[in-house]
Amino acid sequence: MIGKLRPRNEKGFTLIELMIVIAIIGILAAIAIPNFLSYRTRGANAAAESEAANFYTCVLAYVSDKEADINTPFDTTSSGITGWVGPNPDLNVGGTGLTFTSSTSSLSGTVTLIHKSGDKTYTLTGATGAISES
Repeated sequence: MIGKLRPRNEKGFTLIELMIVIAIIGILAAIAIPNFLSYRTRGANAAAESEAANFYTCVLAYVSDKEADINTPFDTTSSGITGWVGPNPDLNVGGTGLTFTSSTSSLSGTVTLIHKSGDKTYTLTGATGAISES
């Protein structure tokens, strides 16, 4: 059938063949782009959750090393968090901050982390070290 549409001495593709190829590429793109965006969002959420766990581990390590010396809050403002959370400029950090009380040897307060490309908020509770998402 395609041979009838093409004269014998001309080479190349017919318009129908090109349109079929473009349609196939469009269908593949319609499937791939949403999947890529969801993978990217899940990756950003995982980065925020991982940073929350790392932050808690760093605070516990610092507290165990300096337990007798500290009785002040850990600053979780954007300037104070820099030394605690890895150098990820895409994280928004907030919450009340964590406070270590040496008399009871306990942490209190919360830290929230949100990735700019993510869609979930991760809250670290100092008393239990639990990370909840919302």
